[in-house]
Amino acid sequence: MLIKELISKKRLGKELSKEEISWFVTSLTNDSITEGQVAALAMAVCLQGMTFEERVELTLAMKNSGKTLSWHLPGPIIDKHSTGGVGDTVSLILAPILAACGAFVPMISGRGLGHTGGTLDKFDSIPGYNTSPNEKLFRKVVSKVGCAIIGQTNELAPADKRLYAIRDVTGTVESIDLITASILSKKLAAGLDGLVIDVKCGNGAFMQDLNEASNLAQSLVTVSNKSDCKTTALVTDMNQPLSQSIGNSLEVLSAVEVLKGVSDDYRLLEVSKALGVSLLCSSKICQNKNDAEILISSVLSSGKAAEKFSEMISELGGAHDFFDKPHKYLNSSKIKKDVYLKKSGYVNKINTKKLGNTLILLGGGRLKVEDKIDYSVGIKLKIEKGDYVEKSQPICTLYASNHQTLEIAEKEINYSFEIGHTKENINSDIILENFE
Repeated sequence: MLIKELISKKRLGKELSKEEISWFVTSLTNDSITEGQVAALAMAVCLQGMTFEERVELTLAMKNSGKTLSWHLPGPIIDKHSTGGVGDTVSLILAPILAACGAFVPMISGRGLGHTGGTLDKFDSIPGYNTSPNEKLFRKVVSKVGCAIIGQTNELAPADKRLYAIRDVTGTVESIDLITASILSKKLAAGLDGLVIDVKCGNGAFMQDLNEASNLAQSLVTVSNKSDCKTTALVTDMNQPLSQSIGNSLEVLSAVEVLKGVSDDYRLLEVSKALGVSLLCSSKICQNKNDAEILISSVLSSGKAAEKFSEMISELGGAHDFFDKPHKYLNSSKIKKDVYLKKSGYVNKINTKKLGNTLILLGGGRLKVEDKIDYSVGIKLKIEKGDYVEKSQPICTLYASNHQTLEIAEKEINYSFEIGHTKENINSDIILENFE
């Protein structure tokens, strides 16, 4: 079989066979085809698309390109995935909630790139926490605690790792076919019984159009279910940050406050609960949404979810008292400054992507994989869409490591908010669509 034949076939809009897709993924994994050839096929897929059958075969072939995990535990193996947003700290809250409800959550997460934050970056801000444990330790923590959040290993879906790196530099990231295979190959390789996917939609998400987000959600649900993993999806709003906190240490603190029951971050809590309800129902831990909501409220109010979070941190190398004394361990920024708007009015729009990029300017995000992160910097919002704000009222607090980046970030902040004399009709829904 020749790669140029597959490229030509897909360029003409023809369907690739199971055997052809399997051969491509094998060749991708063992480096027997060049980056240029991989890029050419990826571009052909972007332009011509794939059939549903092709999506399934590509997903399964990439899943099976490396090691796959299997579990023998007294409860369902479930997980969640987010397509990426700003202030998205859901994983830190949801994993211990699910563990406290009787599920097992082997959550394999990623780092942030561009304006979106990454779950692993948040855990990297916790001294001692091991995001790359060996498989033995990973299994031990999942079994003992009920949840463990770590990074992708080289053994799981290696084909995706190479394909994504090539897509990232060749303008072929934004393909529903390739996104579907990329997300699901890693999750399915983790040996899941059930999965919920949080597809972000809005100006702070990769999918800014609701129709595009819905198409992706439907694709993920359909392909994953066809691959024998019970999957649901929610499309959630990302036209403002999910949390009031943006930045790694700040977001960890926010998650701790939610688990302690002392947070007013209602958007973050609502999405976490909605995703949890979906998983508890699909995995049959609960028979209906009402029972699931009651169970989640119970493990939060009783402190059981908090205990799971604390146990996970300590079992993976963090301090035993981290949950009780997070300020003792998290790096704090050297400089803190309130920011004010130049005029009073209603906050009609928030440019969420710009806020994410402002975090990068502060040093708290990365444009390239190899970029180093300052975990202490960030933005603490004090307003949300629809609020009336006086000029004398601070809209946020900036946390910076030096005055130079502080000044740059302060200038950018004012461009992140659209202020009007009258209040626009704003859709306050956080959960936009539900796919079951």
